[in-house]
Amino acid sequence: MDQNMMLILLMIVALVAIAAVLHWRRHESQVLEKRFGPEYGHAVETLGSRTKAEAELRAREKRVEQLDIVPLAPADASRFAQSWKALQARFVDNPRGALAEADQLVRELMGKRGYPMGDFERRAADISVHHPQVVEHYRAAHDIADRDRRGEVDTEGQRQALIHYRALFEQLLETAAPAEDTRGRPLGAA
Repeated sequence: MDQNMMLILLMIVALVAIAAVLHWRRHESQVLEKRFGPEYGHAVETLGSRTKAEAELRAREKRVEQLDIVPLAPADASRFAQSWKALQARFVDNPRGALAEADQLVRELMGKRGYPMGDFERRAADISVHHPQVVEHYRAAHDIADRDRRGEVDTEGQRQALIHYRALFEQLLETAAPAEDTRGRPLGAA
C-alpha cells in the first residue's frame, strides 16, 4: 500500500469518526431535550449555549441521583392536601397571606420529599430533574411572590401565583386531580 493510499484511508477513518461523534452528540442532545422539555430551552437561553446547558442538565441529574427523594406516606399526603385546600379557602380574605403560605407549604413539601432547601435557583434546578414540565410554574410563582413582597402585585397576580404553585404542589404530592383555579374551577374554564 503506497503512502497516498494510506493517507486517504486515514482521512476516511477520521471523517467516519467525526461523523460518529457528531451523530452521538446530536442524539445525546435530543435525549436531554426530550427528557427536560421546556427546561432544556430555559437552560440554553440562560447559559447561552447548548454545550453549557447540556453539561448543566447532566450535572443536575448526577446531583439529584445522590439525593434520597422519597414518596410521601399517605398520611402526609393527606395532611398536605388538606393544608392546600385550607390555604385556597383563605385566599379570598387574605390573598397576600395565602400566597406566602403557598410558598412555605411548597417548600415544606419539597423538604418532606427529600429535596435540599438551598437557594431558590438550586431548588428549581433540583426539581427540574424529576418535574421538568412544572419547574417553570415554580419560577413564575416565585417571581410573582417576590414582586408581591414589594407590593407590586394585584389580587389577580396573586391568584396566578397560587395557580403556578399548585401545579408544582400537585406534582410533588403526586395527585392526579385536575388543576383548578382559586375559585375551584378547572384551569382553562371560563
